[in-house]
Amino acid sequence: MRPRTEATGRGISRLSALGMVNSLGSDTRTIWTRLAQGDQGSLVMDEELFPGQSVRVGRVDAALPQVPDGLRRYRCRNNSLALCALRQIEAEVRAAVREHGPARVGVVMGSSTSGVAASEAAYASWRETGLAPADYSYSQHELGGLALFLAECCGVSGPAYTLSTACSSSAKVFSCAQALLEMGLCDAVMTGGADSLCRLTVQGFGSLQATSQSPCNSMSRNRRGFNVGEGAALFLLTRAEGGIQLLGVGESSDAHHMSAPDPEGVGAAAAMAAALADAGLEAGAIDYINLHGTGTELNDKMESKAVSRILPGVPASSTKPLIGHTLGAAGAMEVGFCWLALASPIDGKILLPPHCWDGEKDSALCALALTKPGQFLETGAGRAFMSNSFGFGGSNCSVVIGRQRW
Repeated sequence: MRPRTEATGRGISRLSALGMVNSLGSDTRTIWTRLAQGDQGSLVMDEELFPGQSVRVGRVDAALPQVPDGLRRYRCRNNSLALCALRQIEAEVRAAVREHGPARVGVVMGSSTSGVAASEAAYASWRETGLAPADYSYSQHELGGLALFLAECCGVSGPAYTLSTACSSSAKVFSCAQALLEMGLCDAVMTGGADSLCRLTVQGFGSLQATSQSPCNSMSRNRRGFNVGEGAALFLLTRAEGGIQLLGVGESSDAHHMSAPDPEGVGAAAAMAAALADAGLEAGAIDYINLHGTGTELNDKMESKAVSRILPGVPASSTKPLIGHTLGAAGAMEVGFCWLALASPIDGKILLPPHCWDGEKDSALCALALTKPGQFLETGAGRAFMSNSFGFGGSNCSVVIGRQRW
């Protein structure tokens, strides 16, 4: 969308294709339809992840593809989710491999769980029988396995690695993927993230009192926390012009606390400002913000301060009340929601993801322009959206994407 400029040094990079699966569905059309309607019906109660306690989660109910026998060492739910998303863009990825060669296509993924659920099952078996299941391999669990699995699926031999920076994991991949293009190491990069439900994360966040029995109610005075979700979102990043472009990425570190954000939102604001600078855009050019929006007291307070400071009055919403918090996949998932909005205008109107909440404002928060059901923008001029992802350890990332013509 933008030519390389002296201000940013960033070259043209197109988000050429998107594959996605989450609790709303296993294809982008179904997901976007339910998302635009504000459908919270996929957040369900689960009795298995937290023994003795029911928890509300965003579980994928769709039948998932099985990892092929030739790659059985990678066989786990997390990689099946990634494979579901891959199959939606596989034709584009294989076309890139044919055009540029296997060594010129890279894979950069984000995850925080990888195949932990497979290791949980293997450990339970070992405790009971003294043996791990015959089909268990550490490659199912190892974080780097996600990118290596996808690379082998597509016959890619370029750089392939996985980032794990908690909830910012698959937001930060966009910066890494862009760098591979700018350094001339790759001509196309498959990038995104995947995370799957497991006891470790559900019980861990439960012990931190960060989860809610009711759907996430971000920015409300009645908020109780978030619901853990699962899913995968994969993009193909190329140097092509037109379409939906990756405009900028901003990263920062709070250097404040291992699990709590800086209460003033200093790090979050720095990431947002850095993303604007990288995109070469003024604050007034941003038309919508996908909030990190976890519905926890600390996040809502600091994010409302940061957004009010950097992008006051910009329409904003959290999509976690619709699919849960997909953790390491959340960054790519929520950039994906922005992509779907920009890619799916109807009658010249861009529908914005609604902010689903009870409407009870918290007077302790800085006021935000939270979107309402049916709220839209006209296509016309170019549009730019920002997505925020803030992880444990103060690992912050904001991503800006946009479209100039329809």
